[in-house]
Amino acid sequence: MTGEEAVRQLLLAIGEDPAREGLLDTPARVVRAMRETCSGYSEDPAAILARDFHGEGYDQMIVCRNIDFTSTCEHHLLPFSGVAHVAYIPKQRVVGLSKLARLVDCFAKRLQIQERLTEAISTELVKHLEPLGAAVMITARHLCMSCRGVKKQRAEMVTTSLKGVFRNAECRAEFLSLCR
Repeated sequence: MTGEEAVRQLLLAIGEDPAREGLLDTPARVVRAMRETCSGYSEDPAAILARDFHGEGYDQMIVCRNIDFTSTCEHHLLPFSGVAHVAYIPKQRVVGLSKLARLVDCFAKRLQIQERLTEAISTELVKHLEPLGAAVMITARHLCMSCRGVKKQRAEMVTTSLKGVFRNAECRAEFLSLCR
C-alpha cells in the first residue's frame, strides 16, 4: 500500500469520501507534509556537530536560548511546538551557533515524545563535543492535549536533561536562570 492509499483509507475510516472535490489532492499533500515534518530521520547528529572550532581556552557556559521547533507526537500524530534552550561547557571544542538549532531540528523532525527529544539533544552534545557538561530545557504545547482529550489550551510541558557539571546545583541554577 502506498502512502497516498493509506491516507485514502484513513479518510474512509473517519467517514469522508476521498473522491470528493476538496479531498482529491489531500492524500498527496499529506504524504508530502509528513515527509517534511519527519525529515529528521535523514539527518545525522554527528555530521551536524562535525564542523567545530578550537575553543581557544573558552571554558564558560555557552547557551542558545529560544530555539523554536515543531515536532509530531508519536502517540497521536499531532504537532507539538515550543522552544528549546541548549547549553554546554566546552573542554576544547565549540560549534557554531546554527549547529545547536540544527541539532534540535534533527530530532524534532521525527515522530517524538518531548522527553526523548530533550534527552537526545543533550546526549548527542556529550557524545560528539565531549564537553564538561550539557543541558537542555524544552517548553512546549501539545495539540494532543489542547484540541482533544482534556482540551487544556494553555498547558505547557517542561522537560530538562542535565549532564556532567550541569548536575551540580550551582551550574544547574545558572543555566535555568539564563533560560528565563
